[in-house]
Amino acid sequence: MKFKSLLLVGGALLTGTAASAGGYQVTLAGQKNNGMGGVGVGLSLDQAAMFYNPGALAMVKERGVQLGVNGTIARQAFRAENGSTQRELQNTTTTPFNLYAGFGPTEGKFRAGIAVYTPFGNKLQYADGWEGRFALTQIDLKAIYVQPTFSYAVTENLSVGAGLMVLALGSVNLQRDVPSQDSEGKFGSIELDGKAKNKLGFNAGVFFKPSEKLSLGISYRSKIDAQVEDGDVTFTGLSNTAAASFQATKFNATLPLPATTSIGIGIMPNEKLTIGLDVNFVEWSAYRTLRFDFDKPISDSKTGLPTTFSESKRNYDDALTFRIGGQYQVTSGLTVRAGGTYDNSPVKDGFLTPETPDADRITGTLGASYKFGEKFSVDLSTQFVNLKKRTITQQDLLNNGTTDRVAGTYKTQVVVPGIGLNYTF
Repeated sequence: MKFKSLLLVGGALLTGTAASAGGYQVTLAGQKNNGMGGVGVGLSLDQAAMFYNPGALAMVKERGVQLGVNGTIARQAFRAENGSTQRELQNTTTTPFNLYAGFGPTEGKFRAGIAVYTPFGNKLQYADGWEGRFALTQIDLKAIYVQPTFSYAVTENLSVGAGLMVLALGSVNLQRDVPSQDSEGKFGSIELDGKAKNKLGFNAGVFFKPSEKLSLGISYRSKIDAQVEDGDVTFTGLSNTAAASFQATKFNATLPLPATTSIGIGIMPNEKLTIGLDVNFVEWSAYRTLRFDFDKPISDSKTGLPTTFSESKRNYDDALTFRIGGQYQVTSGLTVRAGGTYDNSPVKDGFLTPETPDADRITGTLGASYKFGEKFSVDLSTQFVNLKKRTITQQDLLNNGTTDRVAGTYKTQVVVPGIGLNYTF
């Protein structure tokens, strides 16, 4: 087994094709917002303001508790360069969730709350025997934040807020085949499994509503570096020759969970119609390289010398996402929603990987809410995500020094249904 092959595994460790945003970001933090193209920075819809703009929480009229869950159903196809067979991802479903609880005096100027959400993560599982099986067969990445939040209305029109973001749970499990066959002709495999250390960041925002028909917001979520220490490296089914070359049992790695700056506008032409427009700026340029440190030396396939670390190029670009959405109150109990998103990929040409086959994406969304009485309501949402077809050639890999990847063409589509339950008091 070659060191370059393990480097491919390392590249897969902490990345993935997220369902609803570029890179490995997930933006499914509020069910109402999901149905409106993900807008929310310039609006004060409900308790999910803790994620989109903590400054808007003080302007939310009702206190309450809400729980939401989404199912990301992905279909991905791959065709190797000069290949005739199209490989398809095995059906995978992930369930990013969100939980919010907001409190405060009915007529008071402040609101406090707690938010739990999943801003990064992904799950991929390629078909058996695909051309890139020595780079990746499957990956499962999770990052869960817990955010205590406080928001204060400085005036009737202006409010501010902030939350302490805690990376409460980060985990990764990935697997791939090894180009080493046993006596029965079966390939060996590698599994990497690790948990990230708890880390802190912050989420802050300002909300301004100069009139009943217009609102403005700006928010900033800070970067958190997810650090995996003493992750487990497990080899199975290796020949004796291959096993002798790899003695590592532990690894360390760090992945930036990037900062995001967002601005938003809310327009309310009348009491029934609300329109939102958001722009998100994600500082993906923090992700330049991915380095792995191993507990024991392994042999470098290029030099034949022992080494205890590796680095793989990423060179991500900062990226913008543009969102638009609206909701209309049909009756006192029924509200319908629709929206759309255009998301620029941070992955440069020549740097595409099997674990991040990302591309510019267009998303269409639909949603609805129905109230049962004064206190209970249900939110439904669906997103239809289409990533542009994207190709990386062997020449691209040679030009960029990224030959630790697989040349070919990727095409991905994702459907994301969601449901949320709300109780107000």
